[in-house]
Amino acid sequence: METDPTPASETRLNRALRIMASQASGLCGAGAVLLYSHIDSDPATGRLRAAAGFQSADDARRTAAHLEKLIQTTMDTGEEQGAKTAESIGNRANDGTVLAVPLMARDRVVGVLLLAPTAVLTEEAREAIDTLAWSTAIAIDHAGFEAQYETLATASEKSLEVADEKSDELLKLSEELFAQDLELLQNNEKLGKIEKLKNDFIEKMSRELRTPLNSIIESTITVLSNENENLSESSRQTLRDALDEGTAFQRTLENILDLWRVKQEELPIEIQELSMVNVIDETIFSVQDTLRDKPVEIVKDIPEAIPKLRADLAKVNQILFLLLDNAAKFTERGTITIGARYAEGRLHCWVADTGIGICSDDQKYIWNEFYQVDARTSVRYLGAGLGLTLVHDLLVLMEGESLLESEPGTGTRVEFNIPVVLA
Repeated sequence: METDPTPASETRLNRALRIMASQASGLCGAGAVLLYSHIDSDPATGRLRAAAGFQSADDARRTAAHLEKLIQTTMDTGEEQGAKTAESIGNRANDGTVLAVPLMARDRVVGVLLLAPTAVLTEEAREAIDTLAWSTAIAIDHAGFEAQYETLATASEKSLEVADEKSDELLKLSEELFAQDLELLQNNEKLGKIEKLKNDFIEKMSRELRTPLNSIIESTITVLSNENENLSESSRQTLRDALDEGTAFQRTLENILDLWRVKQEELPIEIQELSMVNVIDETIFSVQDTLRDKPVEIVKDIPEAIPKLRADLAKVNQILFLLLDNAAKFTERGTITIGARYAEGRLHCWVADTGIGICSDDQKYIWNEFYQVDARTSVRYLGAGLGLTLVHDLLVLMEGESLLESEPGTGTRVEFNIPVVLA
């Protein structure tokens, strides 16, 4: 009969399971993940051990309770289960698709990995998830093995008779533990190679794309600034168009890199003093190129004086720019309002426009990476569908909240709030 892991083993296992849940969430496009292991006293029953991609622990527990039947079926059958929920799961909207993967070790179910991906899983992502599921099952089973071994070893020390009776069992457990150690080492090496490939790709993209792109943009600006008299109007317009597209590409690349840094927890919070009036003025100035000559007026809405605050100035600026730039892209005429207020320890900001709007069916997907309401808009409005995803991830990083309201043909309003302190 298996015994419960020792406190030390339990601590190591919990830490490993939290890491594995986070890795699975990344493979699902930052989707929601629940990780269960069976209870040794009743192997047919599971308990929640780790979660990722949820706004809070309570949110994860509520979802776990809602999907209890699906998890239990996976435990009972040892077969992968799929389901569709009426609502999206996790802090990033998905389409309600849920996948329950059994965690198998020694031909038995030791747990369940439940996934709510934000998009259809690629073949590469699915292969990586299967590898991670295998590794997780081994880790859970290994912890049980360790507890058994320690219990038997302790008993053998206390009684020579027990040692004689249990020696064969101890030897068998030792061999199985050693075999699992080898498997874990091999699997960790494989996962390490996958992670290294991702890191190398990001570093190469940063080095090989950003440097020449910056050079092209700077050269184009120099030609436009110094040689206007020698250029025809059509040539100047061509250079302006190239500059616009190069700048848009540069922003997309920066968004990709920032998203990666957030997921790798390499984008720290840096608290500084900020003036919201200055931040809003700078944001409005930054989107003038996006507006061009469109008959659109940007209106500041600051209902009352905002005191000096302390927060992450760069991230607040970036979020407001992404929201205002998005509104400028999709508003052909009318008004865009950008506002802010301070209340009860939180900074509230909003951007509202009279643009094309978003239908209700699409609103739950717009936080997803590369999502476009209409694929044709990516050509017309220049964008890769990463701006709102980055807004969402930055707000999660800053413990913020967001609200989106939109009607097709009427416009869109996005409001967010973050915790701040008075300067």
